[in-house]
Amino acid sequence: MPGTVGRVPTPATPAPGAATGPGATAAVLAHDWAATALGPRDSWDPALRAVVELILASPMPMALAYGDDLVLLYNDGYAELLGFRHPSALGRPAGEVHAEVWTLPGFGEVAERVYRQGVSFLEKESTALVARGHSGVAEQMVFTRGHSAVRDGSGRIIGVLTVAAETTHVAEQLQSLSQVAAALAGTLTLDDVARVALRYTITTFDADRVSFVVDEGGGGWRMVRRVRGELLDEVDERLPPLWRRASADWSGTVAQAVRSGEPSFTGDGQPLRETAADRHDQKVRSLAVLPLGTSVVQGGLTVGYQAPHAWSAAERALLAASAELIGQAAERARRFETQHGTAQLLQRSMLPENLPDLPRLRVAARYEPGVDGNAAGGDFYDAFLLPTGALGVVLGDVAGHDVQAAARMGQVRAALRALALSDPAPDAVLAGLDRLVTSLGAEAGTHELFVTVVFGVIDAQRRELTLASAGHPAPLIRRSTPDGRSYAEYVDVPAGPPLGLGGRPTTTTVAFPPGDTLLLFSDGVVERRRQSLTAGLDALGDAVAKAGSSDPRALCAVATASVPGGTEDDVAVLAVEHALKPSRSAAMEVPAEPTAPSRVRHWMTGQLTEWQVAESVIGAAVLCTSELTTNALLHAGTAARVEIDLSPERLLVSVADSGTRGTVTRARTDTLSSRGRGLGLIEELSDAWGTDPSVRGNTVWFEILVPPTEQH
Repeated sequence: MPGTVGRVPTPATPAPGAATGPGATAAVLAHDWAATALGPRDSWDPALRAVVELILASPMPMALAYGDDLVLLYNDGYAELLGFRHPSALGRPAGEVHAEVWTLPGFGEVAERVYRQGVSFLEKESTALVARGHSGVAEQMVFTRGHSAVRDGSGRIIGVLTVAAETTHVAEQLQSLSQVAAALAGTLTLDDVARVALRYTITTFDADRVSFVVDEGGGGWRMVRRVRGELLDEVDERLPPLWRRASADWSGTVAQAVRSGEPSFTGDGQPLRETAADRHDQKVRSLAVLPLGTSVVQGGLTVGYQAPHAWSAAERALLAASAELIGQAAERARRFETQHGTAQLLQRSMLPENLPDLPRLRVAARYEPGVDGNAAGGDFYDAFLLPTGALGVVLGDVAGHDVQAAARMGQVRAALRALALSDPAPDAVLAGLDRLVTSLGAEAGTHELFVTVVFGVIDAQRRELTLASAGHPAPLIRRSTPDGRSYAEYVDVPAGPPLGLGGRPTTTTVAFPPGDTLLLFSDGVVERRRQSLTAGLDALGDAVAKAGSSDPRALCAVATASVPGGTEDDVAVLAVEHALKPSRSAAMEVPAEPTAPSRVRHWMTGQLTEWQVAESVIGAAVLCTSELTTNALLHAGTAARVEIDLSPERLLVSVADSGTRGTVTRARTDTLSSRGRGLGLIEELSDAWGTDPSVRGNTVWFEILVPPTEQH
């Protein structure tokens, strides 16, 4: 039908007048045209005969619609489109053959207009439901079509010539290109870009092997790939890609293309023979290699097949466009990672690297940057021993999310510790800080410095807590009753004005016996848009009261997740537990080598057995620790430190790596080593778990409750 297309075949070209071609060509030459408007073949006008010979010799789908009834004559390409309607369609009016679409806009009316007016028609993209093959099942197809008038020797219009080309696959690829552009717009890190790039290229090009390669920034290369048939589920897609490293002088095909700046296309050969890592690489016979073409990130994209493949001009153009989009996303990601790493390093370097390790006062903290994590913030916390033997604790907030806010935060924190070491009375410390902030404001020429802080002194011997606040949210205490119940209450401490306004802080002293846990927090924990502050405070208190244990690390995790909804503000929490009994602790430095997880299992089993921990707890703890250690070694690529802490109520295990200094590695439990297995183990075998960023890296921890009856 004029306006409908099929895929482009390559039929044999018949000699004019000889029925030598197969399919439609043979049928056309054998057909009794005398019974149609065309008349006997030997009486055809020379111009008509030339058009028919052109149609039959063409590899493109072509059809002639002749006369007022637009009687069809077509070639093999067009016959493939017609499917079961060939050869009965020969000699019949196009309107009958394609009755299901003939009356639709852009079909029959176009052919009839070209026939009547002699004006050519070209539509670069149109869609239609076309019944292909002998099944008669209709498929949605996209094609480009052109119609032109056919004239006889006297110049009279005698029919319409249709030339068509199916572009369904190209249209699908272009649509996919639009989708990948949208997906890349949401990427932040090179890990994100790699996941999108691999998923898109292996699907769009139906490839056997694809890879994404980038430079390390400071020398060397890293590559990640996917091969056809890999079973990837939702958990796998969230995992950090398993990058392979290569030296700066790597001679791989991608490195060569990046250095030259020119893409390369191998139709048939062994393009990966010299650098093949396994049989998947060895089987590749055709390969497209495209450099990303960015100034910030040196890298490339490859698409390969295990069979010979002719890289068409359309495919090359689509690959080039894909590589450009992926390169732009990689460039944004590299800039983000650099800025993010610098900001986080600045932020964390101003926070205490280690918190006090005391027999009866267990301390933990958690900090999460707000906004997009790409800026330094002003929240801070600290805990330190005072000359009196008491513990000083502080949590504050300097308004702003820039380097200046972080610098002022560092000044306030350092000054507070200096003041407290001289005179630990909370009201005196805050009065001194007030004078400092006033001075900083005068130096900066502004009176809009906004700094809030709460400072407390915990005296474990006297079992009491003394606090003073300058405009900061009141601390929360989780208390335990003799019968084992727990509840949470906010300390009734006068907030006073923020620092720098000449306020006069007052102190409040409350009981802090063994079994209680103090929680200091920033307003980012409880404040949400379109929600009252009271609702946030109530949610925090309820979550802390219902927590499974009073362990400070677990309560920090509970607190940061207590109020639903996202926040653009920084989140900082500091928790101090007054333990009922001293805990026992041990630690092991884990080298970055393959045997490390087994050594950790052996050491931990021996240590917990020596402490007479129940076998059921030992088994669960050793299994979870092995997963966390493997994860740290695999994804951070550095040595790790395993710490275990056993109290009468719980076993706490943490695994810290040092692989994120200045870079972005979002340590979550869904990045565990065993492709989703680790996450399930931690959630099933532990009572609480979480991740904590630190100055030098990330810490993943879990706790298992230990009933008193299970300790000997």
